[in-house]
Amino acid sequence: MNYAQLLFPDFSLILCGYLVCRYTALNRDVWQQVDALVYYFLFPVLLFQSIVRSPLDVDAASRLMGAGWALGLSGIAAAYALPHIPVLQRWVDRRDHACSAQVAFRFNSFIGLAISDRVAGPQGVQLFAVLIGVCVPLFNVSAVWPMARHAKRGFARELVRNPLIIATASGLVANLLGFTIPTWIEASVSRIGAASLALGLMAAGAGMQLGAMARAKALAVSVLSIRHLLLPLAAWGIARLFGLSTAETTVLLVFSALPTASSCYVLASRMGYDGAYVAGLVTVSTILGVVSLTFALGVLR
Repeated sequence: MNYAQLLFPDFSLILCGYLVCRYTALNRDVWQQVDALVYYFLFPVLLFQSIVRSPLDVDAASRLMGAGWALGLSGIAAAYALPHIPVLQRWVDRRDHACSAQVAFRFNSFIGLAISDRVAGPQGVQLFAVLIGVCVPLFNVSAVWPMARHAKRGFARELVRNPLIIATASGLVANLLGFTIPTWIEASVSRIGAASLALGLMAAGAGMQLGAMARAKALAVSVLSIRHLLLPLAAWGIARLFGLSTAETTVLLVFSALPTASSCYVLASRMGYDGAYVAGLVTVSTILGVVSLTFALGVLR
């Protein structure tokens, strides 16, 4: 299977967002508002819908949930360790690390849901939604923690205001309580979800910047190596350790090799850090996603 061709529809939307932002009147000021719309409304609705769509069998999904947590904690530990590695200490600025560590372990859910649907069908979407449900709260807490700690801002206040954490936590509770989306509103919610995928991918393209990458190159190489090389290799081993099925292994490999979350730079800039530098990391990660997904699905699987 040609995985680059499989990824083309998603990356073409990213390219479309980049070109529209750079060469039309719909400049970065416009796309900042789109970012806010996706981050605070459209994508939380999609997350909630994805989690409550099918009843969650905790026993059946327990191995995948455990594997997702093991993989996520591996990425978080590796990212947090970077300033303490002797070879890297002199090259890693603590403030830059605080805002860019999230790039190493967060993932682009827009692309993940789309790719899971193409490689594993509706079952793949459901399995990926399980990973979203159990990992997004962990990843967002882990992303906020170093920035709040370095900036000496209220950690709990930052968490309770995060729309992705609110959406995933409420979705998990609703699923476990047996709540389903009413039929009369289901079509509207589905359209909101579809809009979040398209606009989220285009917003990621509109936010791509490379100029800020000229500094802190060692940190950039380190976090991107964790995201696109270490995690796919770790997923390959973890899938065997947990005895995952073929579909679960495929989804975990997709999960491990995705580009980082496009909202990384939004979170960094909203917390007072260098959003341009993080946007540069997101840009390179988006490009590297073609390589890492092809490696994970075409070689490791």
